[in-house]
Amino acid sequence: MPMNEALQGIADGGHAAHAHTGAWVAGVLRARISAGQLPPGSKLSEQKLSEALGVSRNTLREAFTVLAGESVVQRIPNRGVYVAAPGPDDVREIYRVRRLIEPAAVLWGDIDEAALTGLEAIMAKAQAARTAASVQGMADANQDLHKALVALSGSFSLNDLMEKVLAEMRLVFHAMGPTPDFHSHYVDRNVALVAQLRAGQRDEAAAGLRRYLEDSEQELLVHLGAAPSPGR
Repeated sequence: MPMNEALQGIADGGHAAHAHTGAWVAGVLRARISAGQLPPGSKLSEQKLSEALGVSRNTLREAFTVLAGESVVQRIPNRGVYVAAPGPDDVREIYRVRRLIEPAAVLWGDIDEAALTGLEAIMAKAQAARTAASVQGMADANQDLHKALVALSGSFSLNDLMEKVLAEMRLVFHAMGPTPDFHSHYVDRNVALVAQLRAGQRDEAAAGLRRYLEDSEQELLVHLGAAPSPGR
């Protein structure tokens, strides 16, 4: 998506009561990155973002500091601030977090009929995207599913953490754009996971999800030309 369109989307979102704070601006930008609207390498113009969000440049710089600490943006001296392109070490850290929180949410989260229906609706979109050969659609559905899995925990803190992880994951997925099979073959695994949850097979689902995350990490590392993680 062109930068101007992404910024318009930010402006159209309206201001929350706690707008004009660095944390709020960081959240808005993080959500846009997680949605794939600001790809790796995008330069984040202070002037354009300040105008779109109606905030001062100092507030925007506070947001950049927050996002830089999360490895979502990168400050390059004398050039500006850019959306980051995660490397192998970033991928390993992302998956360390994911292997801890996602299987735990599947094991002990609150899985009711509404949650199951929501998960199944996401997978219907994923299957439709695969049929249409839409890499973007499959990536979107994947993000939505894993966000929904963590939401089963009922924890606002874990949801916030997962939002940060998904923003980084979107940047990682961008590197896999020329490899549509990376996304397509995980659709069936996601469908199987949701089916296990529907059947009440939490232990099996959690174990399968951990293997899924290990396989995904290794595939990404190979694509990035990095050595596989030890012991996996």
